[in-house]
Amino acid sequence: MAVWPQVHGESRQPGSQLCLPALPPAQPRVCLLGFRHTLRLSAACLLPALLLCGGLTGSEPLTILPLTLEPEAAAQAHYKACDRLKLERKQRRMCRRDPGVAETLVEAVSMSALECQYQFRFERWNCTLEGRYRASLLKRGFKETAFLYAISSAGLTHALAKACSAGRMERCTCDEAPDLENREAWQWGGCGDNLKYSSKFVKEFLGRRSSKDLRARVDFHNNLVGVKVIKAGVETTCKCHGVSGSCTVRTCWRQLAPFHEVGKRLKHKYETALKVGSTTNEATGEAGAISPPRGRATGTSGSDPLPRTPELVHLDDSPSFCLASRFSPGTAGRRCHREKNCESICCGRGHNTQSRVVTRPCQCQVRWCCYVECRQCTQREEVYTCKS
Repeated sequence: MAVWPQVHGESRQPGSQLCLPALPPAQPRVCLLGFRHTLRLSAACLLPALLLCGGLTGSEPLTILPLTLEPEAAAQAHYKACDRLKLERKQRRMCRRDPGVAETLVEAVSMSALECQYQFRFERWNCTLEGRYRASLLKRGFKETAFLYAISSAGLTHALAKACSAGRMERCTCDEAPDLENREAWQWGGCGDNLKYSSKFVKEFLGRRSSKDLRARVDFHNNLVGVKVIKAGVETTCKCHGVSGSCTVRTCWRQLAPFHEVGKRLKHKYETALKVGSTTNEATGEAGAISPPRGRATGTSGSDPLPRTPELVHLDDSPSFCLASRFSPGTAGRRCHREKNCESICCGRGHNTQSRVVTRPCQCQVRWCCYVECRQCTQREEVYTCKS
């Protein structure tokens, strides 16, 4: 029998939201899905739930702790930061082990949300996650849901690895030398992003779900795809030392690819995602058994509907996102680019054209010392929006 978490005396039902207090609107707000199986919060859905919560507004203590804080006060501050994230017991314990985790988690949420919006800026679904849209998407197994799980786990892996190499974490360094302080590692040359620590942390933090729950396995698989894309993008960077630039001594370190590159690769995987399992498609009302296309998935054993594949997988066909629904606000009124995507985004309804005058800085020059001087240029531009 499932037992749902109690929050301030209220019984939470499946799919309900647990959010932090309202924060300033420009940044993502942190929340969780109040969805548990036998007293356990769904770890696999944690990061997308954090990602989907909308904007951060600033009342939570999630900045780097001042160096002047006493050890006891610093510990209490980061304990409170972890408690505000309303993690499950194991995740809260992992968060409390290192003062840098809470801040890095929020940084990962922000980075993942912005990258999702950037990658889908020209699509019908443009990663709109406010209001009811986020909860409705997470309840279904669409391709968009698969992308959200992958981009959020990739964001946390990337942010943690960078935090280690920047010396913002206590339990990891850039080179994982057991007797070397973070600051010393930074001073002594090449400092690689600690992917080994971050990927291990993320896998433990998300946790593996029951093998009998197909939806949970699909979500966990997509989380791992995000981590693997981060690993695939690691590059070795070297710096030469010697007289007149000669390379008599070389310092090398491993460096993660820019997160925009990670987002681009995950967007490609979204476009080639595999449909698996047996499910009902709410968009069409049709039901039936689905199997992966031949030649695309390998390692499928027996009747297991989830193949071993490096691709994203999903259970349900996505809706068109043309009309307003509980999954998206639709595309009516959406701005489009006439030569690029108006026909696709507007779903055949056509678009309106509006002419307006805009003023922008132009002909900018750097003046000594030290400012930039620009002229204000006025020009007329056309704006295209989808018809209702």
